[in-house]
Amino acid sequence: MNMDKQIIDAASIKEAQLIKYLKSFDNVLVAFSGGVDSTYLLAVAQESLEGKCKAVFARGPMISSQEETEALALVQQCDFPVEVIDLDVLDLEGFRENPPDRCYFCKKKLFETFLDYGKRSGYSTVIDGTNASDTNDYRPGRIALQELGVISPLLEVGLTKAEIRILSKRRNLPTWNKPSMACLASRVPFGDTITAELLKQIAQAEAILQQKGYAECRVRVHKDIARIEIPIEDFSTFLQHRREVTDSMLTLGIRFITLDLMGLRSGSLNPIQEGTV
Repeated sequence: MNMDKQIIDAASIKEAQLIKYLKSFDNVLVAFSGGVDSTYLLAVAQESLEGKCKAVFARGPMISSQEETEALALVQQCDFPVEVIDLDVLDLEGFRENPPDRCYFCKKKLFETFLDYGKRSGYSTVIDGTNASDTNDYRPGRIALQELGVISPLLEVGLTKAEIRILSKRRNLPTWNKPSMACLASRVPFGDTITAELLKQIAQAEAILQQKGYAECRVRVHKDIARIEIPIEDFSTFLQHRREVTDSMLTLGIRFITLDLMGLRSGSLNPIQEGTV
């Protein structure tokens, strides 16, 4: 048996376990973001529960208008039942002040809102797309989910990000190869105050890169310095049109623009863990 078949078989076994697990619920409300994990979870839940599921999508300053547009277009394309809820996390002091556990305050507010909607709408269980790969990262928001009793089926059956992509491709879900998403606040160093204007600036800066073809990118903002993260293999191409990018970003009020020589990496602003460089 070759390695690829072993990987696919292992993922298929976990998917069967996921379907069985989801069928144990009367109904579910799926926290949907339009990303790889929540889209896959929603598709499987809708199939497993024969329509006894609904998704809820939070619209607010923590996501870019482009991500919102893509998520809602996906809803139409896949005919997913989704409720859109407006949520302004900037009302939360624990979010605005941006402490290292900022994600906890955001997730708690977010899922309290989802749980409240679920109770009012007759959905007894709220589930989210946390997967087995997420346990390797710094994610204080998971504590809030545990406190609130939110269930993470993908994590429960041990599905990894790579396996979810494989299974999503097999289901012809358009998100199977979508780059990983993250809250816009993750571009701001802990301790720096988060404002609506700052989040909008970050979203616009990343949109400039995306329009140039960099689907995978981050713009981390350190006061008046923007630190661009793109895959290292894209550096040479990027330098050919750096002037166009910098000219556009300067109009956003960014004073200094840098290219991070360490390349694109998830959670580069997270607290440094022991044993890492």
